[in-house]
Amino acid sequence: MAKGKLGILGGMGPQATLLFYQRVLDFTAAASDQEHIESLILSDTQMPDRTRALLTGNLGPSRDRLLADARLLEDWGAACIAIPCNTSHAFLPWLRARVETPIVNMIGETAAVLKAQGARRVGILATDGTVRMGLYHAACRDQGVEAVTPSPEIQKLVMEIIYDEIKAGKPGSWEKYETIDAALKTMGCDRAVLACTELSVFRDNWSLPPYYLDALDVLARRCVTACGYPLKEEER
Repeated sequence: MAKGKLGILGGMGPQATLLFYQRVLDFTAAASDQEHIESLILSDTQMPDRTRALLTGNLGPSRDRLLADARLLEDWGAACIAIPCNTSHAFLPWLRARVETPIVNMIGETAAVLKAQGARRVGILATDGTVRMGLYHAACRDQGVEAVTPSPEIQKLVMEIIYDEIKAGKPGSWEKYETIDAALKTMGCDRAVLACTELSVFRDNWSLPPYYLDALDVLARRCVTACGYPLKEEER
């Protein structure tokens, strides 16, 4: 397979974009600078909030900016595009129809990994926008995996960690996480998905058990292979 450039449509948020690129580096079998993936990082921090767009129905500004950024990466020569933002994947079908460069589907890839790992009932920790659109529920259903979301009270804690803490540059509340974790176990979930890249940052700040599948990890691994590069042996 020919090697190609990775286009990263990021900035949602910027810390998650930084973490995503670090994961790409970590997962690539490279012994020198020249063996790493050529990457184009567009950190568009002015992207309108995707959750707000989905909840209010004001999709135009977010959709149009995603398209402009994707086309810019395409013009720069990206062989494939990664969007390290779960909620933005609500716009993916619309975006794919207007961009020739392949865009890796983080949510679909994560659902496939869950199936391969034998998951049966999975808790989805995501923004209200991702939950409202049922993005993981549909992808998991296609793989024969049941996806469930926390109660409104627990979902409120998830949103507080994402918006009030991680996006504000804070490490995130371990006490809130423990409450969320206990609720998932009570719901009978055998796995849970960190389905927001701010939660990936939370995981980077705190040590979480393998019970939590990080969608950002799944995206990074898939992008390495999609660009024609080898994964580290332990990441296969």
